[in-house]
Amino acid sequence: MTERLTGKVAMITGAARGQGRSHAFRLAEEGADLILVDICKNIDTLAYSLASPDDLAETASAVEKLGRRVVTAQADTRDADALEDAVDQGVAELGSLDILVANAGVAMAHPSTSDRQAFRDQLEINTIGAWNTVHAAAPKMIEAGNGGAVVVISSVMGLSGKIGSSTGGAEGYVASKHALLGLSRAWAHWLGKYDIRVNSIHTTGVRTPMLINDAVKAVHTKPPTTGAEVGHILDVTMLEASDVSNAIAWLVSDEARYVTGVALPVDAGFSTP
Repeated sequence: MTERLTGKVAMITGAARGQGRSHAFRLAEEGADLILVDICKNIDTLAYSLASPDDLAETASAVEKLGRRVVTAQADTRDADALEDAVDQGVAELGSLDILVANAGVAMAHPSTSDRQAFRDQLEINTIGAWNTVHAAAPKMIEAGNGGAVVVISSVMGLSGKIGSSTGGAEGYVASKHALLGLSRAWAHWLGKYDIRVNSIHTTGVRTPMLINDAVKAVHTKPPTTGAEVGHILDVTMLEASDVSNAIAWLVSDEARYVTGVALPVDAGFSTP
């Protein structure tokens, strides 16, 4: 396989497991060295467990076995200072920052969490966290003067309100993911003059611990068996993380050098009118 990202450094948030781990593997296969960031601890107001320090170490070890250099940092994306420190450490050790994947995000709130708090969590983690991430990384990318690419992981719920619930943080999830679309478009205009491209990806359900957990199983006792049951045109109920990673690998490569400001659905047709 041709390594399209040799000599590049990519930063990924939410990198310890799930989509983030898949993205790390895919970009490493393409030749990139990596700055991997994850909170590596649980958030009490969520209904499911998050990644651990061991998960992050496992991801880093697997990337190193591919022959890539890795810098890891345990940081909450709500903490702008911690993200800036992670960027500074990564650039100091790896020499540059060319690619950013703002992947970290959360979904279902714990049943004991108030709707008010659940709404706030979604906005603070999914939206403000992504804002903090981009504003920590972009100055280094601008300073280097080499251009680059940013991919923001949103959701089909950043294009639709079909989630149809006011509980469990659902309203906040929809609002936060719509906000990411607007921010991505604004960032495309801001960073375009530095030859830094910004695109968002809007996924349907992906087979990761965010969806495959006991809390979700308790709510959805009869999982869908066909794509049509979840509103897909294609007959698949859930994507694999690699499906999203493959889209990212193209977006950040020179093959997509004139693609910016795009909201790319990877959603089996869910968002098609």
